[in-house]
Amino acid sequence: MNTKAIETIIFDFGGVVIDIDPQLTIKEFIKLGFTNPEKTNSDEFTRLIRKFERGILTPEVFRKRMKDFLGISVTDQQFDDAWNALLYDIPNERIEIIEQVKKNYQIFLLSNSNEIHYDLYVRDLQLRFGYREFAELFHSAYFSFDLHLSKPDVEVYEFVICQHDLDPEKTLFIDDNPENIEAAQKTGLQTYLLEKPERVRDIFTDGLLNNGL
Repeated sequence: MNTKAIETIIFDFGGVVIDIDPQLTIKEFIKLGFTNPEKTNSDEFTRLIRKFERGILTPEVFRKRMKDFLGISVTDQQFDDAWNALLYDIPNERIEIIEQVKKNYQIFLLSNSNEIHYDLYVRDLQLRFGYREFAELFHSAYFSFDLHLSKPDVEVYEFVICQHDLDPEKTLFIDDNPENIEAAQKTGLQTYLLEKPERVRDIFTDGLLNNGL
C-alpha cells in the first residue's frame, strides 16, 4: 500500500472507534431469563440482527421478535439496557486522534449499526464531546440502518465511493472484521485490518500513516 497517496480514510465504528464485547449482552440476557446461549450462534439470531442493522425492522418490531426468540418477558427498557451492554464508552483518546487525522485527511465513518445502539452512543458523543452527531466529528458518517445497506455487501462501499467521487486507490478503509476488509478490497479500496491488541491510534503513531501527527 502506498500510504503517501492516501487522501481519504473510512473508519469502521465498533471495534475501531469504540470497543465492543457481544458476550456482555448475552450475559445480561441470561440474567433476564434467557436459558439457551447456544441459540445466539444460530442463523436465525444472525438474520434478526442483520435485518435490524439494515433498517428493515423497526426497534419496536426488533424488540418483540428478539424477546420471542430469547424466550424472555421484559420491559423495553430492560431489553435496551441488555442490548446496549456490549458497548463501551467512546475513549477520549480516539476522539482526539480522529480530530487530528481530520486535519490532514478527508475522513468518513461507515458503520453496521442499529437505532438502539445509535441512540446510546450519539448521546455519549453529545454529552462528553460536544458534537451533535457523527457527521460533525467526521466529514460524513454512514450507518447501515439509515442506508439500508450493510457490510460486507460490496454495494455499501460503492455507495460511499460514488457519493464522494473517491479514488479507491487513494482511500484507506480501516475495519476489525476480515470479511469486511475482503469485501472492501473488491472495490479497489486500500485496506487495513485492525487486530487486537492494536488500537486505531497505533496506525497513525507507529509509522503507517503519520502525516502531520
